[in-house]
Amino acid sequence: MSNAYKRYKQTAILSASKEQVMLMLYEGAIRFTKTAILAAQENNISDRGKNILKAYDIILEFQASLNHNVAGDLPKQLDQLYNYLLDQYSKANMTGNIEALQSCVKVLENLYDGWNQVINKTKNENDQNGGAA
Repeated sequence: MSNAYKRYKQTAILSASKEQVMLMLYEGAIRFTKTAILAAQENNISDRGKNILKAYDIILEFQASLNHNVAGDLPKQLDQLYNYLLDQYSKANMTGNIEALQSCVKVLENLYDGWNQVINKTKNENDQNGGAA
């Protein structure tokens, strides 16, 4: 990876809103999981493990940042989903189970799509209200 590209990516991350960073992290977890699937199919245990660990770390960070003081069941439901993902990653890392990784991709893509819709809806509502939060 070139230095110019690294600087560009770093600038993009540092200038992103917290919502954009969250979506970038979901994208990363999806990408790492798909790369782990390819590595598992090729029986490349080292690359499978490295990519599972990267995705696992992202999910751990999401779980650690949950605000359980928010009203409603969303934090509890997300915590359960994150626990499921972590369990599937552990299973895939120990056994090479591709189905566990494919399950993770489906869950992550659904979470990404859901958050993306919420963020876009909120942005559109704020734009219609003259930028008021």
